[in-house]
Amino acid sequence: MHEVRVGIVGAGIMGRAHAAALSDHPAAVVTAISSRTKESAQALAKTYHARSHPDHESLVADPEVDLVVVATPDHLHADVVVAAAEAGKHVLVEKPFTTSTVDADRALAAVRRAGVLGMTLFNHRWVPAYAQAQQRIAAGDLGKPVLAYARKNDTIHVPTKMIPWAAETTPAWFLSSHDIDLVSWLFDDVAVEVYANAVHGKLRELGVDTPDAVQAQVRYRGGAVATFEACWIYPDTFPTMTDSFVEVIGEQAVVHLDRKCEQIEIATERAFEYPRNLLLRTVHGRPAGAVRDALWHMVDCVRAGTAPLVTMESSRHVSAVLEAAHASIASGQPERVPAPVEAS
Repeated sequence: MHEVRVGIVGAGIMGRAHAAALSDHPAAVVTAISSRTKESAQALAKTYHARSHPDHESLVADPEVDLVVVATPDHLHADVVVAAAEAGKHVLVEKPFTTSTVDADRALAAVRRAGVLGMTLFNHRWVPAYAQAQQRIAAGDLGKPVLAYARKNDTIHVPTKMIPWAAETTPAWFLSSHDIDLVSWLFDDVAVEVYANAVHGKLRELGVDTPDAVQAQVRYRGGAVATFEACWIYPDTFPTMTDSFVEVIGEQAVVHLDRKCEQIEIATERAFEYPRNLLLRTVHGRPAGAVRDALWHMVDCVRAGTAPLVTMESSRHVSAVLEAAHASIASGQPERVPAPVEAS
């Protein structure tokens, strides 16, 4: 395939970022946009000289679309993935893959049944330091993995101002999904049991019915243990929107991956800042960063007919771990992770 024609479902923050990155790929063209908000879809479509569709069903039926990018709110991913696969379209879906294993299983089955390519946009695998850490761990430099700790905490701006659908998800689904995929990849292992707790209060007081914070301890099949922390109530005075840190301890070494400072610090009369640039940035007028690299990877896979780096089976596993975490919050007991689906 010489050119990949892309339809984007969702015209919010990530939909717009995806459109910019994909339109810069030499072999990709954004041809169609849909959104729950008609005006947003029309505005984004106009920017890229694309067609605006009234809904995702119309977009996936468009014969001028080869690859569907799903950039809807977390809880709406599965239906679009299924519709795209059943229409014979390749599909790239924002993280998390789905917010239940029932949805994950039907979406995964639809993709495999249709024989199309599918990938969840776990873009952290394209962050250079994380990819370097994975290579070193795979080479045996750390010895056997023993422990991991992954913190991804946002300022309160995110659930109260940035995403209007925060009450339909949790900080764990929204944030820890990235880290669970990352740590599982670094461990090259699957989780078997989860014990989790959540704290409610501040966000509910503000009218957003979701936990302020979630912390989950996850035991892996090989014996390693990982702690995943996600919080949505950092004050907006914190110098970065996201406080992200990952540690992996092996029997012979430890790796620290700290993303608070991404090689730049700026002090102004208003604030001291650590501008973020590893995931999304613009360099000399062109999109760059891990998100762009992950998007381009999928386009290249579609063109070549090769399997993407992130399998949908591994993404289903992330959803299963998070489902077990939320079940543990409800039960107050450790919960087993639904058995992973083996890669085909």
